Amino acid sequence: MPVPAEVAPARTNGSAARDDVLDRELAGLDALELATVRRRSRWARLWAATWPKLAAVALGLAIWQVVVWSGWKRESLLPGPQAVFSELWASIQDGTLPEATARTMDLAVRGYLLSVLLGTIVGALVARNRILRSAVGSLITGIQTMPSVAWVPWAILLFGLSDGAIFFVIVLGTVPAVANGLITGTDQIPPVLLRAGRVLGARGWRSLRYVVLPASLPGFVGGLKQGWAFAWRSLMAGEIIVTVAGEPKLGFLLQNNRTLRDSAGVMAVMLVILGIGILVDALVFANLERLVARRWGLTGPAN
Repeated sequence: MPVPAEVAPARTNGSAARDDVLDRELAGLDALELATVRRRSRWARLWAATWPKLAAVALGLAIWQVVVWSGWKRESLLPGPQAVFSELWASIQDGTLPEATARTMDLAVRGYLLSVLLGTIVGALVARNRILRSAVGSLITGIQTMPSVAWVPWAILLFGLSDGAIFFVIVLGTVPAVANGLITGTDQIPPVLLRAGRVLGARGWRSLRYVVLPASLPGFVGGLKQGWAFAWRSLMAGEIIVTVAGEPKLGFLLQNNRTLRDSAGVMAVMLVILGIGILVDALVFANLERLVARRWGLTGPAN
């Protein structure tokens, strides 16, 4: 039925008015979204990430000092922050602490990198092979749950009192965490991605290289972070027990100060161990998680 001439303009004008309203509403939503995702300056983001940590440190020091003042333990056993930081500064000045830290970090980095390589290979093989998953999947988790210190006696029997024993403990403590991270990330890949890869000809090694590993990266990064935590703990367990003559490390200093009943020295080394763990997480893994989250369109850690 033809539309009367006098009605057509009205209908057209009404449609145009609705379109204008819709455009304004969409523009408002776009403005809200842009305001939400607008990036802050580098210094603002740095301060936003730093001040909560500084506040937590200040609160921890205050609680520590209050506990010392309470008289719960005599100060020879529980020294205050001033005594501990004085001991820390003295160890830095005489070169003992920097030398021990350098040796410890050398072992930590080498052991962790080897563990990442082995864990990635093991995880990739087990994740995509049902027979291997059934055979050794539970074994990997079982090894991961074993306390690191439980490996030290066997490591000493195999390698003696040497860095090799510590290295062995690091690898056994870290590889399962890295492998499980990759396995978990692979299990979370949407099946449609795998089917799309097969349609495009990605099979076997090409599927692993171009589909499985990139798609499982968010979960794999979590495994890498957990692997570093296991590596650091395993290293400390090994160093406390395995003493290499003439090569003091952080674990050795910790044990030596305990033998000398130097509580301030023990706590100073503990602060260094804690500080290294926090710095590695903040400078390496937090940035890596943020990078992967942006690349994969995920929420990621708060900025």
